[in-house]
Amino acid sequence: MNAGCFFTADWDAPPSVKTLITTRQGGVSEGAFASLNLGLHVGDHPQHVLHNRALVQQAVPVPMAYLNQTHSTDVVRAADSIAQAQNADASWDDTGKAACTVMTADCLPVLLADRQGRVIGAAHAGWRSLAGGILQATVQKMHQKVPDADIVAWLGPSIGPAVFEVGDEVRAAFIAAAQDMASHLQGRPPKQEDAQYTTRAESAFQPGRKPGKWLANLPELARQHLHALGITDIHTAGACTFSDPARFWSYRRDQTCGRMAGLVWIKP
Repeated sequence: MNAGCFFTADWDAPPSVKTLITTRQGGVSEGAFASLNLGLHVGDHPQHVLHNRALVQQAVPVPMAYLNQTHSTDVVRAADSIAQAQNADASWDDTGKAACTVMTADCLPVLLADRQGRVIGAAHAGWRSLAGGILQATVQKMHQKVPDADIVAWLGPSIGPAVFEVGDEVRAAFIAAAQDMASHLQGRPPKQEDAQYTTRAESAFQPGRKPGKWLANLPELARQHLHALGITDIHTAGACTFSDPARFWSYRRDQTCGRMAGLVWIKP
């Protein structure tokens, strides 16, 4: 596998924090899964997937900790998901002995790191887990381990706001989350000024082509949740999975497709 099959995050993490983001190129899978599919659950030949995972592992000096992602808000220690993938949508590490790994094909991979390289995390932020609080849960785990962690974030390739059409229920879920975001994070009853969170959430949705449909800006919603957590140093890949079929799979575009991965680890 050559370097063109993956890239790294462009962000302000320290040199001791390493990243790798795969594309769909450089593997052995065929057909709809051509070629670097890393998902065992999508219908691809298992031996092809395991071969692809071995190819990626060659570029990563610590074991990759895959997750059984269920659009939840569950977070696990990465080292606990090496021997057997745990049911979760995010992981964290402070040992330098595991690579936090999330798989995506339209959902947003969010990589997190302490500026001093003491703790890292990765979250699979689909709309359900994002609205449910996956970023809050991941940052909470990181702060439990390193209370004074100064966290920076990177938002990877995901479906873009020009094509991510959703229903009223998705918009309502994010507005409901925004309504109690500030008070929940600060442990107090809601205040009138908390309306700013609702206004910001509403701004991430533009009217769709039909009544009851909206074009959602997933990276912007993630940015809002991170800002509420006090994380303002946020970088983004700016890449739309739906609009770039040569590099990325898109579940919304293809239905049957493979999975890319976003990884972050502390240099051993």
